[in-house]
Amino acid sequence: MSEATQNPEMIPPVSFDNFTQLDLRVATITAAEHHPDADRLLKIQLDDGTEGGRQVCAGIKAHYEPESLVGTQVVIVANLEPRVIRGEKSEGMILACTSGETVSVLRVDRPSAPGSKVS
Repeated sequence: MSEATQNPEMIPPVSFDNFTQLDLRVATITAAEHHPDADRLLKIQLDDGTEGGRQVCAGIKAHYEPESLVGTQVVIVANLEPRVIRGEKSEGMILACTSGETVSVLRVDRPSAPGSKVS
């Protein structure tokens, strides 16, 4: 068993009611490019089932070439308050995991309709 498995970094528990306030959805990456003003970020366009979709900024530039993400279905936090990151609007968060130095985007293993609820 690895040290990370034996001693995972844990944060305090949240109530089930707080967890249910997260709106997790499937989104399809329709375009991705390097963020013009950030060394670690990609600017990503998503089809989340809404008219016009949304844009997010994700700190995964060191781990993915933008074109390799296009067409990928990912899980997003859809109701995260929008914010401007280095001059670009980010309207959500793509879920990813970190294992050592490796970052992996959480992907949907079967085609799903953009906007499908994750539960």
